[in-house]
Amino acid sequence: MPYTYEYPRPSLTVDCILFGFDEGDLKVLLIRRGGEPFKGLWAFPGGFLDVDTDPSIEVAAKRELEEETGLTNVFMEQLYTFGDVGRDPRGRTISVAYYALLKLADYKVQAGSDASHAQWFNISEVPELAFDHAKILQTALDRLKGKVRYQPIGFELLPEKFTLSELQHLYEVVLGTDLDKRNFRKKIQKMNLLVELEEWQAGVPHRAARLYRFDRQRYEELKSHGFNFEV
Repeated sequence: MPYTYEYPRPSLTVDCILFGFDEGDLKVLLIRRGGEPFKGLWAFPGGFLDVDTDPSIEVAAKRELEEETGLTNVFMEQLYTFGDVGRDPRGRTISVAYYALLKLADYKVQAGSDASHAQWFNISEVPELAFDHAKILQTALDRLKGKVRYQPIGFELLPEKFTLSELQHLYEVVLGTDLDKRNFRKKIQKMNLLVELEEWQAGVPHRAARLYRFDRQRYEELKSHGFNFEV
């Protein structure tokens, strides 16, 4: 005799919040919805869990991300679960949100599936969002601000070679505050996580600054011995 489930079942969706850093600005990836509800408004890539083909929620998130933006091989971390009543006019819907940090130069975005367009937006210029995605975005930004202080995730947003000024500007943009130049550089260099290169900026109108790269192997070694990263 088949089992009868006596409780109502809400729908389950996934949302993907992708941050990138380009030309001095923190950006977020949005898709323009091609169908109802909220047709024409911007939203995060995402969609419904396919109970027949998705073996896990994470797989569903990666599938939806690829279908709507063409992006693959993106490592995403689970952010939060959103389930307020009324967040989706189609009925009670619970969404599991994931977020990731990307170097924009490494990924090419192409809209697909039920997305009519996909585009990176500066955080300060995000348009009106569908559903409760404004709340989701704020939650993701708060998480990013917390993690960037205590984990070197900021390096994920920079090119392989960068200046100390570019590194400081990234932290200022993410944290939304100005940092003292001398104190920031002293703290960063004291960690011994940067490799000083015999290379300098090229094609700049001012005095060329030295380039550095992040020593990931050094960080992993220090972390295994209890090292705490803090900016």
